[in-house]
Amino acid sequence: MTQPLKAVVFDWAGTMIDFGSRAPVVALCRAFAAEGVPVEEAEARADMGLAKRDHIRALLAQPRIAAAWADRHGAAPCEAAGDRIFAAIEPMMREAARACTALIPGAAAIAGRLQAAGVPVGSCTGYTRAMMADILPRAAEQGYRPDMLVCAGDTPMGRPSPLMLWKNLVELGAWPADACVKVDDAEVGIAEGRAAGVWTIGVAASGNGVGLSQSALAALSAEDRAARIAAARAALRAAGAHVVIDSVADLPAALRQLPIDAPALDG
Repeated sequence: MTQPLKAVVFDWAGTMIDFGSRAPVVALCRAFAAEGVPVEEAEARADMGLAKRDHIRALLAQPRIAAAWADRHGAAPCEAAGDRIFAAIEPMMREAARACTALIPGAAAIAGRLQAAGVPVGSCTGYTRAMMADILPRAAEQGYRPDMLVCAGDTPMGRPSPLMLWKNLVELGAWPADACVKVDDAEVGIAEGRAAGVWTIGVAASGNGVGLSQSALAALSAEDRAARIAAARAALRAAGAHVVIDSVADLPAALRQLPIDAPALDG
């Protein structure tokens, strides 16, 4: 017999808001450019989903960026350099996030139907609470009000550790873990879900793997669009996603593929 669905925990950027997960890339590129060490968008996206301080650390460890930093600053990047960038990125992230707070189509409706059916909705993010300050009220204005939010810094470790996800489940009173679901567009978020022992659903078209706004994605040729989404799907499957969908609007069909008893969410 299957267990009833106990909770769904969503990522934010690229999963529920900010189609293409654009805000973090904009802020990271601006912060590194201010240090005289420009980074490419592909480099900024490589470790998307990590807590922002961990993301900066990972960027500084990339060989090309580390070499460029040494050329510009006369020494290899150190923890103090990462701390300085992290301090500078918060206002940049808040500014970028304010411009990218539109909900992904279907996000509010899906979350609302889960809550109406008695399934709590959690959320976690690589953003800090300060970075989320402008996002939460704008999401609420659009109809998305998760029952729980866990931010980077709320637990001793961020992704890919399961601690943020576990904190969601503890606060929501949701157990066992294998009756819960994590929905995420980044590979590190899928790794978080697998480490936590929940079912994982990857989001390909709206997320970091494709990295384009909805309008930019629609403007591609059908062949190019399909190829980019297929590559994102493959990366999420390789990270361990049990099911991969294009966007959160496809969640009802994805839940039917899992061995859990989920409420009907189709509109």
